[in-house]
Amino acid sequence: MAVRSARAARAGTATGLSRRLITPMVLGVVLNPINSSIIAVALVPIGVAFGAPASQTAWLVSALYLATAVGQPVAGRLVDVVGPKPLYLTGAVMVGVAGVVGATASTLGVLVAARVLLGLGTCAGYPAAMYLIRHDSGDTTPSGPLTVLAVSGQVVAAVGPTLGGVLIDTGGWQATFLVNVPLALACLVVGTRLPGGARRRRVRLDTPGMALFAVALTALLLFMMSPGRWYLALVAALVGAGFAVRELRVSDPFVDLRVLGGNWPLLATFWRTLLTFTVSYSFLFGYTQWLEHGRGLAPTVAGLVLLPMFLVAIVVSAITGRHPTVRGKLVVGGATLVAGCASLLVVHAGTPVAALAVISAVVGVPQGLNSLGNQNALYHQAQPARVAASAGLLRTFSYLGAMLAAAAGGAAFGHGADTDGLHELAWLMLGCAVLLLVASVTDRSLRRVGTQSAPGDRSPGGGQRREQ
Repeated sequence: MAVRSARAARAGTATGLSRRLITPMVLGVVLNPINSSIIAVALVPIGVAFGAPASQTAWLVSALYLATAVGQPVAGRLVDVVGPKPLYLTGAVMVGVAGVVGATASTLGVLVAARVLLGLGTCAGYPAAMYLIRHDSGDTTPSGPLTVLAVSGQVVAAVGPTLGGVLIDTGGWQATFLVNVPLALACLVVGTRLPGGARRRRVRLDTPGMALFAVALTALLLFMMSPGRWYLALVAALVGAGFAVRELRVSDPFVDLRVLGGNWPLLATFWRTLLTFTVSYSFLFGYTQWLEHGRGLAPTVAGLVLLPMFLVAIVVSAITGRHPTVRGKLVVGGATLVAGCASLLVVHAGTPVAALAVISAVVGVPQGLNSLGNQNALYHQAQPARVAASAGLLRTFSYLGAMLAAAAGGAAFGHGADTDGLHELAWLMLGCAVLLLVASVTDRSLRRVGTQSAPGDRSPGGGQRREQ
């Protein structure tokens, strides 16, 4: 595995990506997945410490993804305009502060606030990495760097639950927040290697557009968490309409709806990403809580049961990442995900631990294929001048899926993470997996993704892109 990662790194250098950028790129990207995965095994201990049910501790998941879903495209647009360094360093400081605040929290509300700050602090990492790959790799297809990007996040996600279990056993749930302090310090050190600014014409930021986007998305996500508050849906619709009107009128919008609306392959990638992460995070958080509550496993053992999923995902990404085409990845990933979700319908409180680990391994195959396939598709489908903003939007759809997963998990486990709740959640996951498979099989544009010599020069539909 390490050998494959090293080969991928050398491949990235061969395509023009400077070797000195690999470390800050990877460190920035892993901040979010480590906080996403490590909290999975901490939800139950935190709930016990604060006397909070699963429906309340679900906000620890939702808070981070709410902040990141709103902040990712904003950070991405800023990276496109001013370059990655300022956003990267600012985010590192926020992550370090959030780690201290979370570890010293005396109430669940403060803990949720720390997760919000963590979400905002991790916003710049992925857009900055996509920016660096696009602007330092020339006109070649950078399969190596893109694979490094996917594998690094999966490696950390693999370590997260196991590391979380160890930290909880040794230092309590507080240690899962304190781990961010050394990570933030490392980012501050290596972040000095990043370019100081974007080498492009000056662009006026569409601040009102960013604000309208943030308000509309926040209202939508809060409505998803509390469907009874119907007025939030109305606010999201009204503010979203205002956002659309503004973006169609300004010369340099935050989100170019004219180009985005005509780029159906990119919109399809966003849709697949939403489905992928709805299932992925439903499994990560729902399965983990059931392992601890419904199956009665200790946090450390639950983390070990999840480990095969991440290890398989890493191996699959490393093996398939050298091939730039994506359609086969997404079709096989969708089919395997259907099988993995269906297997959850037959587990029960007496299912052997070995069988539970096998289910994790099966789900690891689509974990490795779908994320890599959608990421590589976006690289070819997005405008080069807006690749960081598009990468941020990709992450917004992934976090929207995470929010849907958190809401579904809260509903399914409203009276505890028991087997009936897991089966209820599994039916939702199975439906999303089937939709994902259909979307991958029927998208003809995927046949051309990864076969072009100069990514971003033309849209997958064959039309010339509009540069800005």
